[in-house]
Amino acid sequence: MMERIDPLKAAEQFIQKHHPHCQAALLAGSVVRKEATPTSDLDIVVFNQSIESSYRSSYREAGWPIEVFVHSLESYKIFFKSDCERARPSMPNMVAEGLVIKDDGQIAAIKEEAQALLDKGPAPWDAQTVLLKRYFLTDALDDLSGSSLREEELFIANTLAVLLSEFILRINNQWIGDSKWMIRALKQFDPIMAVEFTESFDVFYRMGEKGKIIKMTEKVLRPYGGLLFEGFSLGKTN
Repeated sequence: MMERIDPLKAAEQFIQKHHPHCQAALLAGSVVRKEATPTSDLDIVVFNQSIESSYRSSYREAGWPIEVFVHSLESYKIFFKSDCERARPSMPNMVAEGLVIKDDGQIAAIKEEAQALLDKGPAPWDAQTVLLKRYFLTDALDDLSGSSLREEELFIANTLAVLLSEFILRINNQWIGDSKWMIRALKQFDPIMAVEFTESFDVFYRMGEKGKIIKMTEKVLRPYGGLLFEGFSLGKTN
């Protein structure tokens, strides 16, 4: 395998080779945050007014796996909007944190736009959504409490971990993420709760003990009406 060169240099070489006529480009991701691991890739955002539609591609060059996200000076706004609507601001995060590789004068305004969206936070849940999320959490918790099959419990706990972390963050108007980004968002919002969350699920996965998960879920839901099953209705018109 080719030895990795400096990530910024690798990104600059990539732009010169593949997107020499772009208006702007950014290097984002773990290397920018000083969190890179041996398996980290380079996330590169390109703004090229000549493209017809946004796309992403994967490469392996200069010893690095590279993910490139290519947008026009208008199409990136579609991704900003969709990311914010689902409360997972992947593109705004990459743009806001990104190191400038190339710029013809466009990038400052785009970075300001991204940071403003991040600072604003996601739209709050309405009352019906809170009810729905409480119901789903209650249903998953009941499944976990009543199950005696380890193979099923593993999948139920996974579902519950996602639902519970989402509820904690979104009920407090925080951004969420996928996979490792969910626990990172939880740590950023409330480090103490993140520790409790991790310990609750860790003791289940190691020892099969469900008590801490049950207790934490009930505690999280209590200020918002608690567990919800009886009386819940969805789609009923009369």
